[in-house]
Amino acid sequence: MVVIRLTRMGTKHRPFYRIVTTDKRRPRESRYIDLIGYYNPMREKPEIKIDLDKYNEWIKKGAKPSETVKSLIKKVKSEN
Repeated sequence: MVVIRLTRMGTKHRPFYRIVTTDKRRPRESRYIDLIGYYNPMREKPEIKIDLDKYNEWIKKGAKPSETVKSLIKKVKSEN
């Protein structure tokens, strides 16, 4: 099963996340299938960049987004 979730990057106390599609059974920081966007919570106004075309394509293929990704998508869509 393919899921859309965050993978953590960055250093200690300075997290940065990539939004990726991956197999549900893989560990959080392992290989991923496709990079969809990123999320940087360390900015004064958190920075979210998501390729909605890729996101919608993966949803059509049956990928399930995590709860966090769902909330980030809502924020991105409300800003546009």
